[in-house]
Amino acid sequence: MKREELALRLIHACTDVIMAEEELAALDARLGDGDLGETMVTVASVVSQAVVSSEGGIQEMLDDVATAVMRLDGAAAPLWHVWLDGLQEAAPDGSEASVDELKAMVARATSDLLKATSAREGDKTMMDAFVAAGEAAATCEGDELDLLDDIADAAEAGAEATKDQVAKYGPARNLGEASRGIADPGAVAVAHFLRGLSRA
Repeated sequence: MKREELALRLIHACTDVIMAEEELAALDARLGDGDLGETMVTVASVVSQAVVSSEGGIQEMLDDVATAVMRLDGAAAPLWHVWLDGLQEAAPDGSEASVDELKAMVARATSDLLKATSAREGDKTMMDAFVAAGEAAATCEGDELDLLDDIADAAEAGAEATKDQVAKYGPARNLGEASRGIADPGAVAVAHFLRGLSRA
């Protein structure tokens, strides 16, 4: 995948997240403090701006993106920074990434996330979507388009699965069983981002 295509896909991913602001805010109002929609719009906006202003290859572009997110406040921003920084750590220096390099980037990002938080699949967090996406990337045997479709599908399934879970982290953990039946907004945000990334 060429750098220009990845950049366009990242902008699509950000657009999808921004368009989901009301959905994310409504979910977070039921499970958290209601500010995730606003937080994710901020994250998506700085990612998009960093993509547009970056002048380097794939690794440098992703480094610019991760650095921009690192400066943000909000509970979700640090883990998004870890994931984005993981992508850039494994990214090639040039202007094109093979499917194996893309898989390595997702693997590194997932591994870094698992080191950064104790949350795991089943805990009703954004990790339900991120880890599912990472597992899908590892088992994908198709081309780069198949890879992006697979991780988007997996993230959506992971987010959907959080409806049946009881929250173990964040303000939602105080709800106990009452948190069941509502999708985790963080996981839903990840699913929107990765679905946007799959769109050319």
